[in-house]
Amino acid sequence: MNEIKVKKITYLETFPVRSAVLRQGKPIETCFFVGDDAVDTTHFGLFHTNNLIGVASVYLAFNENFKQVQQFQLRGMAVLSEYQGLGYGQHILKEVCTFVEEKKGQLLWCNARENAVRFYENFGFLVSGDAFEIPNIGKHFVMFKIFVG
Repeated sequence: MNEIKVKKITYLETFPVRSAVLRQGKPIETCFFVGDDAVDTTHFGLFHTNNLIGVASVYLAFNENFKQVQQFQLRGMAVLSEYQGLGYGQHILKEVCTFVEEKKGQLLWCNARENAVRFYENFGFLVSGDAFEIPNIGKHFVMFKIFVG
């Protein structure tokens, strides 16, 4: 896995990967998530030999199902299909977790697609509650990871 780099990008730069992986066949406008342009939102890009192959966004977002005060939400994590299953996603998730720790985050949570649950579990995330359906997207699970400061 030579020349792998994770760096901060703009929300607009996330759109090509979000579109290809998370919003296939849908209008590009569906790649904008509420909070993308907030000052406390951070977007990460995963680069392989200077090509953007993955993205993830971190929002300061409170989920009432958890008691921790300092919560972050991971959204829009995606790796282009030709790079999936090869270990590339772990690079961006490690960077996200480091970012949350540096920001003194107590909890990182996400709505994980059913086929991504095992990936997140490998990083110490746990499932909270039952599966739920996101219309036109599919079955998801709330997952979370607790950080001890």
